[in-house]
Amino acid sequence: MKTKLIVAVCIVFCQSVFAQVAKLESPNKSIVLNVFLSASGEIQYQVKKADVNVIQSSTLGVMMKDHDFTQHMKLATVKASERIQDSYQIKNAKKSSINYKANQLVISFINEEGKKMDIIFRLSNDGVAFRYSFPWIKNDVTILKEQTSFAFDKNAKAWLQPMSEAKTGWQHCHPSYEEHYLQDIPVGTASPLKSGWVYPALFKTNNTWVLITEAALDGTYCGTRLINDSASSKYSIGFADPREVFTGGGYLPVNNKPWLTPWRIIAIGSLKTIAESTLGTDLAPAAVLKDASFVKPGKASWSWINSKDDNITFNEQKKYIDYAADMHWQYCLVDAAWDVKIGYDSIKILSDYAAKKNVALLLWYNSAGDWNTITYTPKDKLLTHESRTKEFSRLADMGIKGVKIDFFGGDGQSMIQYYIDILNDAAKNKLLVNFHGATLPRGWQKTYPNLMTAEAIYGMEMVTFDQTAADLQANHCAMLPFTRNAFDPMDFTPMNLTGLTSSNCTRRTTPAFELALSVLFLSGIQHYAQSPEGMMQVPNDVKEFLKKLPDNWDDVKFLDGYPGKYIVIARRSGNRWFITGINGDSTEKKISVDFTSFTKGKATIFTDDASNKLFSKTSLNTATQRKYDLTLNVNSGFVMVFE
Repeated sequence: MKTKLIVAVCIVFCQSVFAQVAKLESPNKSIVLNVFLSASGEIQYQVKKADVNVIQSSTLGVMMKDHDFTQHMKLATVKASERIQDSYQIKNAKKSSINYKANQLVISFINEEGKKMDIIFRLSNDGVAFRYSFPWIKNDVTILKEQTSFAFDKNAKAWLQPMSEAKTGWQHCHPSYEEHYLQDIPVGTASPLKSGWVYPALFKTNNTWVLITEAALDGTYCGTRLINDSASSKYSIGFADPREVFTGGGYLPVNNKPWLTPWRIIAIGSLKTIAESTLGTDLAPAAVLKDASFVKPGKASWSWINSKDDNITFNEQKKYIDYAADMHWQYCLVDAAWDVKIGYDSIKILSDYAAKKNVALLLWYNSAGDWNTITYTPKDKLLTHESRTKEFSRLADMGIKGVKIDFFGGDGQSMIQYYIDILNDAAKNKLLVNFHGATLPRGWQKTYPNLMTAEAIYGMEMVTFDQTAADLQANHCAMLPFTRNAFDPMDFTPMNLTGLTSSNCTRRTTPAFELALSVLFLSGIQHYAQSPEGMMQVPNDVKEFLKKLPDNWDDVKFLDGYPGKYIVIARRSGNRWFITGINGDSTEKKISVDFTSFTKGKATIFTDDASNKLFSKTSLNTATQRKYDLTLNVNSGFVMVFE
């Protein structure tokens, strides 16, 4: 096939001559991608939104062991663009029924030895995605480095979470995506932890917002992160630390079959675009489960956040089962060391007891291995397919419905394969999965629907350990809908309405702020931090709200907000809309909620009372009232329900 040059122009970048070889537009033509090839064979791309540069000229390419696809490349073919359409249902996202439309362009390049690299680009109305394809691979091939980069205007700003260094932290348990975000920092700011930045990474450039992440991560690849140096506004793909591996495994991407690398995703637009985008699951592979009927989102009681290790006892867990039943919650999580403090036989008794109350048990496990020094049990039961099959089968026979697996060792290729092996083996036994001390899911919840949630966040448990975390909680929570929770379920373990019973830290947020998190945060199973003793102090109308709160959502609307400062968002379940908002800023926020696009009738709003210790409830007639104005105090929030 002859080379098709869509546009034949030359542009000078850094003293090198680049010829434009392709152009692609989003369906609504608001986003434009241009691809260039230099005289020396270097591939670059550029992205514009509304004719303004969003991604400056940035590099593309892959360096393999023994095969170089970063320089001396030649253009082979540019296929005609085609329209991509996909529709899917998902129980664990901001929308339940999603339609994805994009324009796709495939450009083929040949390296010096005559081997081909395809780059597949997709442009949707909310962003850009691209990946590399190597159809010729038959024997083991290792990727040493990606040349992929994302260059920004030097005046752009960033909201980024540092990547923690492998083998650091308590019992050498890092990395686990548990740092606070640096907010509104100049691009080029170096990470204080020297291991780069985690996904999703948020930027603002020329009044346009950009959120970068990845999807379609399989066991052939490592999880990646962004790296940069302080002298440049360019961010590049960085690979996992060599220490982030399953015992005896590797950290670099490796494959012996035709290879599609993970999608690099760039959501582009307003904050509304970012908050409503589903690109993180749009680009993930379709569900692998033939029968997902056992996958049931819900809510869980959880004793550990309040009573910690000493109370993983039979009687304490029975109390939390009763609590879940009273609140009409579907699950109760039994945490670490249950195997020695309660035992399998007594767990079976608890499981049978819970089942009679329409509650199912979830059990904690140590991911084990030699990647940290944590001794909590059960340990060493999930390291092989054979041991997982034996353990998961035993749990299924006991009536257990899910597992929480903790303290993973990072993002190396072999560790990513371990995650996926667990998901597959758990699904065969109809077990739900919660990954803790873990990596970002990157859309796995679509491909493996039994993945209900993952921590990968500095969550509520840290508020019980550290007053600084408690002081920063409101600001931190106001970051998460724009970043960590934008695409993937997040086990923050929210909603401490009355104070954490085992904590020496003082909670800075108000009860209404905490109630708002029950709607604001997305998680396939939401593990609540409220104790049964504390719930007894909560007004009955708030308890009724929590009993009837939907288990998953059908739609979302972003109403107002700014990363780290505040957010107001609406979620729909069936024909009921819930509007929620929090203030994470250091000053009060005046909020105006427009009712025009919501069901007319009755609305109930829960806010803080005058003392910020309990709740205030107001009923509104939305058939006659067009909007509602309220002032959110510092660290406060609200929830509004339309009936």
